Amino acid sequence: MAHLQAAAVKKINEICDRYANEKTPLMMILSDIQKEYGYIPLEVQELVSKRTGVSVAEIYGVVTFYSFFSLTPKGKYVIGVCLGTACYVKGAQQVLDKFSELIGIKAGETSADGLFTLDALRCIGACGIAPAVTINGKVYPKLTVDAIPKIVEEYKALEANGQ
Repeated sequence: MAHLQAAAVKKINEICDRYANEKTPLMMILSDIQKEYGYIPLEVQELVSKRTGVSVAEIYGVVTFYSFFSLTPKGKYVIGVCLGTACYVKGAQQVLDKFSELIGIKAGETSADGLFTLDALRCIGACGIAPAVTINGKVYPKLTVDAIPKIVEEYKALEANGQ
């Protein structure tokens, strides 16, 4: 916990206090922390453990079980490529491979500049628009490999323009 800044400790304590009267507050606390900071490192898990009495092992188990929690910082733009059956048979692996090639990272990694995170997802429930990709919640339906360079360039341009 020595690595956490005082402001972060204060904010995490505030989040824990929000749910002090809840019978099972862990998911709500972790969700708020994930939204606030983008990830939940071990130091934060230790602080939550001290505040809630829930063991670090249990907290770690929750953080690593649910895909929407992360132990490491995510990029500004999180690209999720669905690899569920419908998406896979319609070319999702090639879509993932093209994003990987253009951004220079593998699935599960974040680019060195912190701009992109590339995630391989299980079924996202968008089988009718396969292959589907999400970028920060925006859905790209029936995505083709040929469309990917333009999408990547659009997000790079947003960053270059300070957006």
